[in-house]
Amino acid sequence: MKVGIDAISFDVAKIHLPIKALALARNIEPEKLEKGLGLLKMTLPDIHQDVVVFGANALTKLILDNQINPAEIARIYVGTESTIDSSKPISSFLISLMEQKFVENSLSECDVVDFTFACIGGVDALQNCIDFVRLNPTKKAIVVCTDIAKYDLNSTGEYTQGAGALAMLVTSNPRILSFENLWATSTKGVFDFFKPYRIISKTEIFGNSNNEPWFENLEAEIEIHKSQPVFDGQYSNQCYMDRTRNAYFSFKKLKNIPENLYHSWTSIVMHLPYAFQGRRILSEIYALDSLTNMISGNESSADYQNKLKEISKSEAYQKFVADKLQPAEIASSLIGNLYTGSIFMGLLSTLCHFYETKKEISGQKIGFLAYGSGSKSKVFEGTVQEDWKLAIAKVKLFETLKQSFEIDFETYEKLHKKEQKKYVLSPKNEWVLDRIEKENSNLIGARYYKWID
Repeated sequence: MKVGIDAISFDVAKIHLPIKALALARNIEPEKLEKGLGLLKMTLPDIHQDVVVFGANALTKLILDNQINPAEIARIYVGTESTIDSSKPISSFLISLMEQKFVENSLSECDVVDFTFACIGGVDALQNCIDFVRLNPTKKAIVVCTDIAKYDLNSTGEYTQGAGALAMLVTSNPRILSFENLWATSTKGVFDFFKPYRIISKTEIFGNSNNEPWFENLEAEIEIHKSQPVFDGQYSNQCYMDRTRNAYFSFKKLKNIPENLYHSWTSIVMHLPYAFQGRRILSEIYALDSLTNMISGNESSADYQNKLKEISKSEAYQKFVADKLQPAEIASSLIGNLYTGSIFMGLLSTLCHFYETKKEISGQKIGFLAYGSGSKSKVFEGTVQEDWKLAIAKVKLFETLKQSFEIDFETYEKLHKKEQKKYVLSPKNEWVLDRIEKENSNLIGARYYKWID
């Protein structure tokens, strides 16, 4: 019995700032970002959008486009690192909104939970749902990956921002991809990228020790959560390389393949914090697993790094990138980082590229190299199914991305600082954040959403 992804849908922020506009405002040479990192556009949430909105839009499209009966969905598992509540999961919001739009209580027996492990949480949710369907082949499960990648103004991560979600239907006898029960993992507890609670005193906030009414009995110190991460870019890249390399070679052992593995993959899909991250990271695996022993691993640190740079610039490696990595990079260049959704947007980009170029890939394998800071990598592979074209015919990824609305730098900064008070684009045929409760003491902070036709 085959188990895997039967359908995919997505929702991406409909407004963007051109990377060139950001580069010029920050006194960065545009080519360094466009040609060096592969960045072209940076998508941003409008004032009515949050991770629940993006997730709900993607899930609604999945249900409508594939005529799914909500009552047949056994679980909705969410991967995210952009949680809006420390207790109530995003998945419970999604249940409520789907019943609001479709049939009341139609999902009352559906299991829901959120998975958080930086950018790999969606892969964890997928693996769990695949295991569930393998044991319950008549059941349907859905994985939703929804995130907003936000970085501080003037930070080194600012140009990698993005916002959106993907939803994937997991079933037996899937139309798009099937997965074997082989997953290699490499884990290490590090601080390469994280979002800690920050401590601040009442006096720093209010200028005195008095409580605002809604705070009630507030402690002397307050823990606040900030969407923007604490990170070390260079160290995070090294952790990405180390975990992915270890997981890759563990996967080779699981497969019992002594020879080169990546040549057996038609395409390789990786987590892409920026479009060209994968090609920068993969040069080491490419060299270590080559049949010609490009590097031994016994070189000095400096010689090792210099050799990797040489290899990454070689004609053979550039061809490898064009053949196996570039299809996944296309959407990333136009969207930005989607955190948990990044690797699956890479998959969708790859499938839509082959669909539009009329390349037949049925029966061929796609390799996945997933990564989440903190840190963990998982390596696995999927086999493309015969009906993959039929399953993605309605997705229209690139057509949708072309319709994105360009904003200016001033509007971008207002949105980032939460100073923008009006929609940039009026919502249509989508979910919106309607209001956040501020009066009822038993519901302070409750978020309410509605569908706009």
